[in-house]
Amino acid sequence: MIFLGLIVALAAIVAGVAVVLDNTGSAQMTVFGDEVPGITAEWQVFLTGSVVAIVLMAGVMVATLGFRRAMNMRRELRDLRDEHEESLQTLELERRKLQQALAQARRGMDDQASVPAQRGVPG
Repeated sequence: MIFLGLIVALAAIVAGVAVVLDNTGSAQMTVFGDEVPGITAEWQVFLTGSVVAIVLMAGVMVATLGFRRAMNMRRELRDLRDEHEESLQTLELERRKLQQALAQARRGMDDQASVPAQRGVPG
């Protein structure tokens, strides 16, 4: 994939250089109805368009990276929320088991305490 990207980039550079070298005639560039000073040849117009395209692509890349980062953060937060919920459920289950064990232990102690008292009573 990287190799393919490099080949496409190299082809774009070669095409750009060919356009610049072929266009030697005079040109006039206007933006919003005003003439742009310093641009008098067709190759200068082409280079200006190339710079604008590069800035556009950089902006799209920054937006894409920001979107991707936001999606990763949302996914990570969702995973953490799910993990936290599972942890709470596990702790709640463990708490119930410990309460049941404590209740059984207390009942066992009450039974042991009442049994010797009954044996000591002469009948």
